[in-house]
Amino acid sequence: MGSWRVDDVAAWEVIDAAFHEKYPNITVKFDPTNPPDYNATLRTQLETGTGPDLFFVRSFATGRELFDAGYIAPLKDLPGIYDNFTDATRAPWSTDSGEPYAVPIIAVSHGIYYNKDIFQANGLSIPTTWEELIADAKKLSDAGITPFANGTKDAWDINEVVMMQLIPSDIGGYEGRMAYLNGERCFNSPEIVAAFQQIQDLKPYLPSGFEAISYYDAEQLFAQGKAAMMFDGSWSIGAFEKDATDFQWGVFYPPPLKGKDLYVTFHIDAAIGANAATPNKEAAMTFLQWLETPQFAELLGNNLPGFFPLTKEVPELKDPIAAEFMAFNKMAKGTDIRFVWEKLLAAPSGSVDAYTSLNNNVIAVLKGEKTPQQAADSFNADIAAWYPPASKCK
Repeated sequence: MGSWRVDDVAAWEVIDAAFHEKYPNITVKFDPTNPPDYNATLRTQLETGTGPDLFFVRSFATGRELFDAGYIAPLKDLPGIYDNFTDATRAPWSTDSGEPYAVPIIAVSHGIYYNKDIFQANGLSIPTTWEELIADAKKLSDAGITPFANGTKDAWDINEVVMMQLIPSDIGGYEGRMAYLNGERCFNSPEIVAAFQQIQDLKPYLPSGFEAISYYDAEQLFAQGKAAMMFDGSWSIGAFEKDATDFQWGVFYPPPLKGKDLYVTFHIDAAIGANAATPNKEAAMTFLQWLETPQFAELLGNNLPGFFPLTKEVPELKDPIAAEFMAFNKMAKGTDIRFVWEKLLAAPSGSVDAYTSLNNNVIAVLKGEKTPQQAADSFNADIAAWYPPASKCK
């Protein structure tokens, strides 16, 4: 089984062993690829007839391209696929007519990890508005403490983990995002400008030389107690439980701007599909059907803290930090996926896709090359150049 999750080998050995115990005639081997290489490697394998029987499928455009090319087996006849998942959960791996082609398995959440010891020593509590968060960051900075660990050497971090964590509360969650996709709002609306302004707000409180700070560097700054907070995802729970052992820490969700409601980025991230050309189709389908069971959901949720199963029946999570992340969903007005994932990841040749444009403009704001308004205008222009519903926004 192919995957981009190289850090999860031990957990999947436990999961696959449980499946093998139930189905002793079937053995599943978890065989991940380095994440940046996964898409290209899988595509080459499928094109040359050497692809795995089963493989992790990315959501929306990336996975859909493989299905449309005939590399992923359709699952419309897989028992339970419609009963065990909501329409919204299946949607990232379904055709326009609703035909599923992969079994949803994982969602990830986002938040701010914080050093409880530093907060307590400086008289801070969890902020309830963005304005309070920035005021707390200033207080920490004035005390000689680096408020946030994040950097921009790995540009995806500031884009996916910071910017796309802030946007839902600015725009009004799912309904707000649909207004952009349907052409009711332009991508330089005041709400998008506000998100870029929040990025600018953070600049004074990032580490000195943040341009050279990688994602790994940022995690180490936080784990070593050298920064008070880090915007990150639930997938880092295991790393921090291993490395951040010298102080008490927890998580909270970035609070909204004053007067705004809280919306959480709860991103539907991964599914598993079957190679359409697999010679082991019956075994592959048996495994996919098992992924719908409470047994798999419990194994996933408790062997991979911070990776949340997507079946309707949610297991009890034993890890306290994972449970905190899940609690964000209950206290928020709503949840949504990352802003650019649906319909905006794949642009025509010669055009700039929304992910790249957002990333470039976030970096430009942090470098002082663009104001928040200029960044929003550039973001809007890039999308309006190729995305039909936004054409009136040129």
